[in-house]
Amino acid sequence: MTPADCYDPTGERFGIPTFPWRMAPDGYATRRQLRARGLRPGGQEVAAQVLRPRRRREPLAGYLYRIDQAKAVRPMTARKWGALALAMLARRTCPECRRDAGYVIPPSLGMCATCAYPDAQAAA
Repeated sequence: MTPADCYDPTGERFGIPTFPWRMAPDGYATRRQLRARGLRPGGQEVAAQVLRPRRRREPLAGYLYRIDQAKAVRPMTARKWGALALAMLARRTCPECRRDAGYVIPPSLGMCATCAYPDAQAAA
């Protein structure tokens, strides 16, 4: 699929207006772009998409929303900040020694480095 195959501004081929990667018209933005502006989609439907052609697989799609219909991001409340702090503390707490590791415990280890490699800690 070439970039020219991705150009469908009327939506006849793909069902919604489609543009090649990095060629979206002004007035549209992805979720991340909206968030960078302090906005959110606010319940609106996907207005368009950008397609990035790939060699052997299906093209990547990025969904676009209208900026003029986007709403402001809701501010964080004190309770939300507290809940986020507790969730991050839980991710940093080692289930073996119950100490705050100071970093997020990797799921591959399931415990802090001190508990996972006690021999390495004793040698140092």
